[in-house]
Amino acid sequence: MMIKRIKLPKIEDRRGNLSVLEKDILPFEFKRVYYLYDVPSGASRGGHAHREQSEFLIALSGSFDVLIHDGTKKQTYTLNKPDEGLLIPNGYWRELDNFSSGGICLVLASAVFVEADYIRDFAEFLQFKK
Repeated sequence: MMIKRIKLPKIEDRRGNLSVLEKDILPFEFKRVYYLYDVPSGASRGGHAHREQSEFLIALSGSFDVLIHDGTKKQTYTLNKPDEGLLIPNGYWRELDNFSSGGICLVLASAVFVEADYIRDFAEFLQFKK
């Protein structure tokens, strides 16, 4: 799997829009859902990679940046649409920052929380990528 933006179906209606996330949209079945909110200005989240787990991030409200490092180069993705998400497979370092006021990040994860799956030291991550 590669890092990939995925557009979600959007049903437009004068009463408000609706987006749907069904099991065939993601390349994994999610086992955990969590969300980040009330992130203070200037604060950063993430700062880790996963050995096995993959994730799909959606900006439900507002915006934020996702810095991705593949062990060689880095790229920044801005998420700011509730009908588009970012697929992050295992083996990528991620940092989330520049949260707008009211920014909410929804995360669908392929696994339940297991601390041993996290790589929280960047030097260790670079060794993992070799």
